[in-house]
Amino acid sequence: MVIEALIKIAIVLFVVLTGVSYTVLVERWVCAWVQDRIGPNRVGPLGLFQPLADVLKLLLKEDIEPLMAQKWFHWVAPVISIAVAFSVLAIVPFGHVLMLGNHAIPLTIASGINIGVLYIVALTSLGVYGITLAGWSSGSKYSLLGGLRSSAQMISYELTLGLGLLSVIMLSGSLDLNTIINSQAQGLWNVVRAPLGFLLFFVSSFAETNRQPFDLPEAEPELVGGYHTEYSSMKFALFFLAEYANIITASAVMTVLFFGGWHLPFVDQLGLSSLAMTIIGVLAFALKVIGLLFVFIWVRWTVPRFRYDQLMNLGWKVLLPLGILNIILTAFEKIYLIA
Repeated sequence: MVIEALIKIAIVLFVVLTGVSYTVLVERWVCAWVQDRIGPNRVGPLGLFQPLADVLKLLLKEDIEPLMAQKWFHWVAPVISIAVAFSVLAIVPFGHVLMLGNHAIPLTIASGINIGVLYIVALTSLGVYGITLAGWSSGSKYSLLGGLRSSAQMISYELTLGLGLLSVIMLSGSLDLNTIINSQAQGLWNVVRAPLGFLLFFVSSFAETNRQPFDLPEAEPELVGGYHTEYSSMKFALFFLAEYANIITASAVMTVLFFGGWHLPFVDQLGLSSLAMTIIGVLAFALKVIGLLFVFIWVRWTVPRFRYDQLMNLGWKVLLPLGILNIILTAFEKIYLIA
């Protein structure tokens, strides 16, 4: 069991780290396409080795610590951010079950956890500590303002994110991610059954991952670089890695909660073997995640950044009331349309 878990951890880490590298490259390509210019095309054919060049550049740079920094917290802040981003993936099921002879291998690192939704909410709430510590420990006013903005932003939008999650829990009647996927396999996906809940979760995910139009904690025109202004070399690389790992994690969680996970309609009726069904399920999960990643990138280069007062007003005066309305509508659907 331990060896099996270690193999799954190694595979997930390899896939996510590779995905992060090439998500950055795809983002630069999409940015060039939106702005009608040439993207990365020098390092390797079609610029495919550009992520490797970027990693080597960051590793070879000097690690500079500000004189006024709180060194221990300054070092541990990026570690917290990246640890939270990867820890959430431990319970995300990226396939059903892989059968090797008579041995069934669940395609999730930590199987048998029946409170997966609570685990996700708890860990994503911890992510703000890394950013807040980075802002405070750097000894810079720009970093401190970025950390304060991030803490206020995440507190505001976690409420909406939780209300969006509640609609999924109400429809499936469980906190277990596998049960949530199976409930969608037996009917419509939750994005159809609870479209308002998906919209709330989707918008809140942008705020939770500090992506434009909600990237106020970084806001280069105002705060230079926000909470990671004073970071360089490997520490900056960890924050950079954590941001894109969070995007992949958010896309994977949305795939599970609202897009049926590995499930594809009508595939069960084709009479395929168990191995073929497993492979198709994993590929379907990957394609759904890639589609959501593209939307994250697309929104960044098409929607302008909000002002901070607009960000707070949207969270408290628009999304929070919509979240409460979403719970009422979901309860009505559960009682009168499904029961």
